[in-house]
Amino acid sequence: MSQHAFTAIGIVRSPFTQTAGTPIQPVGAEAVEGDVVLEDTYAPGLKDIEGFSHLFLIYVFDRSRPGVLCLKPFLDDVERGVFATRAPCRPNPIGLSLVRLLRRDGNVLRIAGIDLLDGTPLLDIKPYIPQLNPKDDVRIGWLNGRTDGFTNARSGGR
Repeated sequence: MSQHAFTAIGIVRSPFTQTAGTPIQPVGAEAVEGDVVLEDTYAPGLKDIEGFSHLFLIYVFDRSRPGVLCLKPFLDDVERGVFATRAPCRPNPIGLSLVRLLRRDGNVLRIAGIDLLDGTPLLDIKPYIPQLNPKDDVRIGWLNGRTDGFTNARSGGR
């Protein structure tokens, strides 16, 4: 297996300082605002980002438990494979959130829908382009019929 080293390009600022009470997905945090603060070195990479309404944030789960391969996920009492969940305790603790871009001020992006802890290291930002992500025939596996609990869901600890 190959090894890869990543360098954070910035950090996320949010009102959440501990896992308890933090939304577990952006859908539970639509009205919550925060900031993405890029290191000055990477600020030129934000050119033209203002034209996008939504962004994917790719980040490190820097305060999650060590990675496991099977776990009991939120909304279930049956053990599942980690790759069939969105749990933060993964072999590579990398997270993905879709947020709404409110505005840009230099190297700072004001966003809404933030479900991250304050100080989370940011690895990358990608614009959301619906034409590149459309899916009509979607299955959601073991989550079928269990998604009502997602809205306003809060973590009891990650």
